[in-house]
Amino acid sequence: MNQENQAVEGYSKKAASPYKWEMVVDLDRCTGCEACVLACHAENNIRISGEEEAAQGRAINWIRIERYWEGEYPDVKAKFLPVMCQHCDDAPCEPVCPVYASYHTPEGLNAQVYNRCIGVRYCGNNCPYVARQFNWFDPHWDEPLAEQLNPDVTVRSGGVMEKCTFCVQRIRTGKETAEKEGRRVKDGDITPACVQSCPTSALIFGDANDPESRVAHLKNNGRGFHLLESLGTHPSVTYLRRLSE
Repeated sequence: MNQENQAVEGYSKKAASPYKWEMVVDLDRCTGCEACVLACHAENNIRISGEEEAAQGRAINWIRIERYWEGEYPDVKAKFLPVMCQHCDDAPCEPVCPVYASYHTPEGLNAQVYNRCIGVRYCGNNCPYVARQFNWFDPHWDEPLAEQLNPDVTVRSGGVMEKCTFCVQRIRTGKETAEKEGRRVKDGDITPACVQSCPTSALIFGDANDPESRVAHLKNNGRGFHLLESLGTHPSVTYLRRLSE
């Protein structure tokens, strides 16, 4: 075997991962309470944008609740759809980044290297889910709000793109704990902030490579679908259609 083939083989072995992190969103359970939005803000040190910034389209959320209406008056019902980064297996945001700040990890995460990002926003323009947010300003929290910042998550400066990471800091902690105990990560060991905060358990997170995980069972449910499936992005977020009327 020549050196080039050895290098390729070595890289593939290094890149191979026993995990594939995915999420399932049960729309039949979502009430649109936005607890997940607040939990994501607190966990990931997302800056606060006021009314003036929001009016200019500069509100910043890693997860949002889309509201839509079904039926005709007077039988109109409000429906809710949580939307976060879909962590696509064929992510449109990755190939357009000129500095490789947006890349795909072996575990199926669409990662963002903040200190490499130069803020051209190509990735945000190429994301069909509008899941990437541009940080227009340096973050600021009035005292004592700065005391609640999560020390496990970096505080991003202005001029960079940011997005949902499936709480990668929690994923790393869960993997390190499992490694110390000489085992794989068990289903339920890792819980992103949005999943933890959901009062109706509408969000389910886990390892799709584990056939016994809840995610693996639910994603193959007959109710499952993906957002904008026709684009061929192959998202890692599966939505379950509503059962209730």
